[in-house]
Amino acid sequence: MKLADIKNPVGTLPGAGPSAVKLFAKLNIFTVADLLQFYPKEYDDRTERRPLSAFASGKVHTAAQITAHEWFGYGKMHTLKLIVSDDSASAVLIAFNRPFLEKAFPVGSVISLTGTFSIRYGELQSSSFEAVKLADNGTTDEFSGPLPDSGILPVYPLTEGLNQKNVRKTITAALNQYGAFIDNELPAPLIADRKLLSKQQAIRSIHEPAKADDVAAARHTLIYEELFHFQCALAQRAWNHRGTLPDVSLTLPEQQLNTAAETNEKAFKSSLSPLQQQLLERLPFPLTGDQKRVITEMNSDLDRGYCERNNLLNAIDEAAKTGKIPAAPQHPVFTMSRLLQGDVGSGKTLVALFVCLRVISWKGQCALMAPTEILARQHAETAAQLLEPLGIHVAFLTGNVKTAGRTQLLKALKDGLIDIIIGTHALFSPQVQYNDLELAVIDEQHRFGVLQRQAIIEKGRRITGTSSYTLHLLMMSATPIPQTLALTVFGDLDMSVLHTMPAGRKPVITYLVREGHETNAYEAVRKELRNGHQAYFVYPAIDSTKGGETDSTLKSAEEMFAFLSQNVYSEFKCALVHSRIDETEQEKILSDFRSGSIRILAATTVIEVGVDVPNATCIVIEQADRFGLAQLHQLRGRVGRSSAQSYCFLVYGKDITETGVERMKVLRQSTDGFYIAEQDLKLRGPGEVTGTIQAGNLSLGIADIVRDHDVLLQARADAFTYMKNKL
Repeated sequence: MKLADIKNPVGTLPGAGPSAVKLFAKLNIFTVADLLQFYPKEYDDRTERRPLSAFASGKVHTAAQITAHEWFGYGKMHTLKLIVSDDSASAVLIAFNRPFLEKAFPVGSVISLTGTFSIRYGELQSSSFEAVKLADNGTTDEFSGPLPDSGILPVYPLTEGLNQKNVRKTITAALNQYGAFIDNELPAPLIADRKLLSKQQAIRSIHEPAKADDVAAARHTLIYEELFHFQCALAQRAWNHRGTLPDVSLTLPEQQLNTAAETNEKAFKSSLSPLQQQLLERLPFPLTGDQKRVITEMNSDLDRGYCERNNLLNAIDEAAKTGKIPAAPQHPVFTMSRLLQGDVGSGKTLVALFVCLRVISWKGQCALMAPTEILARQHAETAAQLLEPLGIHVAFLTGNVKTAGRTQLLKALKDGLIDIIIGTHALFSPQVQYNDLELAVIDEQHRFGVLQRQAIIEKGRRITGTSSYTLHLLMMSATPIPQTLALTVFGDLDMSVLHTMPAGRKPVITYLVREGHETNAYEAVRKELRNGHQAYFVYPAIDSTKGGETDSTLKSAEEMFAFLSQNVYSEFKCALVHSRIDETEQEKILSDFRSGSIRILAATTVIEVGVDVPNATCIVIEQADRFGLAQLHQLRGRVGRSSAQSYCFLVYGKDITETGVERMKVLRQSTDGFYIAEQDLKLRGPGEVTGTIQAGNLSLGIADIVRDHDVLLQARADAFTYMKNKL
């Protein structure tokens, strides 16, 4: 059987009682399969002895004799000290909260001792140790052979109440009971060609390795297997929407990497529909070369899908007239499924509106979904301003739309009277019905998972007698993702990148300000305010409480708003916005800020997306070292949205780490979001990127797509070859 199919509860294993079951549940371990896939975080190598005298070179592992018991402290702090010695030295074991060791290890007993030791108060001590009794009386000379707890022991991440010994014992019981019945999940030729272990061997060796090489071989096998299956799933998703597999290589087409390459102007103009041409003529500025290229690519996608769908529908109609059963298509009907990556302010929304017009030309409907009401409203205002003069009907829908207006809006949507509807996740709730939804645009797509993506696809029209839907998907992300990471996670999507910024934009100048020198930033902002511009001040929290207690080190938006408005900028109108403020009031504040009646906006990260105020030329981010690089880059993108020079001041704490300083320097050196994302990956590892950008799309256990890049390339090539022969 497959490992995942072992659904027997942990409580059925010998020695796993009700209390242990509850503790394992805290680690999300409920079944035997969960337990056997609970991989060690590291290993404790006890294959060789290390006496007390060698404590400085690593963890001690020796046979020692208990020579005395002592106590110190009073009441609850009454603590046992075990005095021990081996042939090389003597030491003290501080047994915090373990008074029972007095009886467990009487004076004269011999123990196997493992622990980390250091010199404290003039003596060799350890409070982090493990001990196993070898004899009630005797000498260490009698135990010169291998100690009973020798070997390579797995070390697992624990929760309070569980210890390593209990976890190891339970996993051993699971291996003994089920290990021999675990089947391979990789094709046999691949296991042989890649010199992998069987699944049985890999699971046994990852938990009970006999030597260090066993761990390496087991990890390699399990990592390869995980990445192979992930890439197979990715290939299947790509086949489902376009009938072909992605390119095996993790590289973007050359024209997308070379931002200096000229776009084929003739191809762009010839690809435009009449509505798209009208929008182009209405724009007061030229499109960038990247925008033209991407629009051309997407028009080609949509045209192909439209032709394939119509050909199939015509075949179904002809078959219906003759009473014949239409032949099933050789592959799914092509639908566009594309990820559009663009840095902050690169013009993704405008590209999306051009694509919507292509679909509207065919009498189809479009839905544009944003993760927040602020961003959705911003998109709706932009769309109405640009498209309604062309006769396009734009509507706005969120969970806050009142019942009366909502009923009328939903009826118009179902009747096909609305061309583009813009809103939050409410767009794809069960009660919302479309007349003919043909394009869904999802902004900040990393905030929506695979299940939500599938629910969106099913809002499109299904072609009778097939598994194909007519819905095209355009995902947009303003959070730049490193190239390899993006193609690994979103490889079932075609990918477009907007590198170039609209003409006339100047790079934001970024200054690093050490905490205690904020007045320098405040005065620089004052100069901009006196020149008629506006400013943001961003803080990591709404108030200064943390976990129900006051955190005096935390700068909060509420407290700093009062400070700024009363003590620093009393001559300018200030406002405060954060997530606890009613959304209607938030919108009014942001509207006043856009109009210029509010000059200073103190806020939390609620302004991270959806706030576009060209007159704002300064942003001060206090305690910037508490934010991630990607988030800081997004926040900085609130300024620099006009031809005026803009400035960003990153105020960092006095206790910032060396890595924190390097992260701040990256932001000062560059405004290129893709470069920043690459550097963030190097400095912080994949945690933030995989945890935030890929949420809902990628859930890996033992593999790491950055660390295991070489294995990924191998598994990807093998998976695509395998799927090509299977599909």
